[in-house]
Amino acid sequence: MRDVTSRARHMQGSWLLTVLTGRRRFVQTDMESADGQLRRDGGSQRRSPFDVIMSQIRRKRSASDRKPLGRFLSRTSEQTGIPEDAEPENRGPSPASLLPFLPQLEDVDLSWNELIGGSLRALTSHLQLAGGIRMLRLCSCRLKDEDIAALGEALGCLPLLEVLDLSWNSGVGGGALGLLGKLQPSLKELHLVACQLTAADAASLGGLVADLPKLSLLDVSYNPQLTQEVDAGGFRELSSCLSHTVSLTVLQLQACGLTPHSLEDLGSLLCCLPSVRELDLSCNKQLTGGLNRLTPHLAHVTHLEILDLHLCRLSPADLEALIQVLPSLSALMELDVSSNQEVGGVVSPLVSALQLSQMRRLPLSSCRLNDESFTALALAAPYLRSLDLSWSKVVGGRLFLLLDALQPSVIVELRLSSCDLTTDDLRHLAEVSKHGRLSSLRVLDLSYNGTVGADGWTALFTAGGLGSLEDADLSLRPSTSAPCSTWLPALLGALPRMPALARLALRRWTVAPQERQRLTHSTKNRNVQLELDQNLTESEWKSTNQEEGRPPGHNPVFIFH
Repeated sequence: MRDVTSRARHMQGSWLLTVLTGRRRFVQTDMESADGQLRRDGGSQRRSPFDVIMSQIRRKRSASDRKPLGRFLSRTSEQTGIPEDAEPENRGPSPASLLPFLPQLEDVDLSWNELIGGSLRALTSHLQLAGGIRMLRLCSCRLKDEDIAALGEALGCLPLLEVLDLSWNSGVGGGALGLLGKLQPSLKELHLVACQLTAADAASLGGLVADLPKLSLLDVSYNPQLTQEVDAGGFRELSSCLSHTVSLTVLQLQACGLTPHSLEDLGSLLCCLPSVRELDLSCNKQLTGGLNRLTPHLAHVTHLEILDLHLCRLSPADLEALIQVLPSLSALMELDVSSNQEVGGVVSPLVSALQLSQMRRLPLSSCRLNDESFTALALAAPYLRSLDLSWSKVVGGRLFLLLDALQPSVIVELRLSSCDLTTDDLRHLAEVSKHGRLSSLRVLDLSYNGTVGADGWTALFTAGGLGSLEDADLSLRPSTSAPCSTWLPALLGALPRMPALARLALRRWTVAPQERQRLTHSTKNRNVQLELDQNLTESEWKSTNQEEGRPPGHNPVFIFH
């Protein structure tokens, strides 16, 4: 039998049991000695993974220590090295007898455990004893038809269920979605990302959501067949049924194969849902040339705060239609049109059409910005909390135009990857930081800017003013390398003044062994994730720096915590 890795620990006054991904060992908790555990390589009777999990909880919850359990089987990235646990087959009461002792159980997360496929009924048959569950997540569990059917039967026992996530289960598509039956009217969020939903499934989904008066979030992203087979009318039926979900505030349709025809159906839907605050249509490259079928209806969505259209191959006609409707979107705070190359030519009218005092994010990476559009962007810079101009070569040598427009303590994210920045650009950045304009900055991405000289990096780290910085990426391109010995002392001196730093990426910078030792010593006690290339010995490092044309970017990256 394939085992499950689990760990029970005490956290904030309640028990938390975690199931880890990709491990095949059932592990002991730190509250019970690992000594004396038995390893089972076989048995006369196969047990479900849930029997093993439930028996582990049973031992932890003795009569003298029955503290409330708020979360059950919650996935974590934490890993343990505790020996395997194996309890004899017929020991103690059945798993069902444990559930009455978990009256506060609300969150069940079994995500990213492939062994669950085909055995879900082992848990669902007992869910009537845990009717207080509010969140149920079963992402990437290789669910089969029988699992979906078992889940559908059990959902009737969960009258308080608010969140159901079945994402990354391809077995949900192809007709199995109909096996869920009727969902609880209490449901607020339904996640079906990458479930290989078809147009027929779209029709089934429409029947499910029609009876969900409290539904506020629907995510069906990465289902490219969802809007296909226009004649079948599946997406049209889904849109029609969604018009009754008046509480819907978030609709995510990323990479769903949207076409101009489906945009018409979506537009009719939006007229009935004025409460929508977030609309994600990104990565739908087939909608190019058809955005004008949607934009007239966007004007009715007066509360729209986030509109995502990145990587949609927007044409000049699409952008013109978008610009015309922007003045009507008075609540808009985030507009993502990045990775649309035609945007570079219309930044000026785009910025002029926005309610700039409301804007917080306007990513324009990979948009072929030109001199005029870059200058126009400076009008929006004072209001933005996030600024992403990555892969825009026009930024190099002109960064001061944006930096001078920044307001103190406003911007929290600055991404300038692969912008051909110069040493003077970083000197300007250092000056702005010195005067406190970057005091709230949390994310700084200056990667792939090998054109910056050592003086620029030194100026940046000696200026100060980055006390809130959490993530810094200074990596070079994979095909390049350069020594950082000249400016590394400035970085080392700046680290104590960056108490919030959690990640520092220096990939492809060559670091001498002694310098690496100082760097790792400066970060190891602060739980900083340090990303460096392969650790070389003194002789290897000297040899590497004497060779020409060797691409150190091919070396493995070492991550230190």
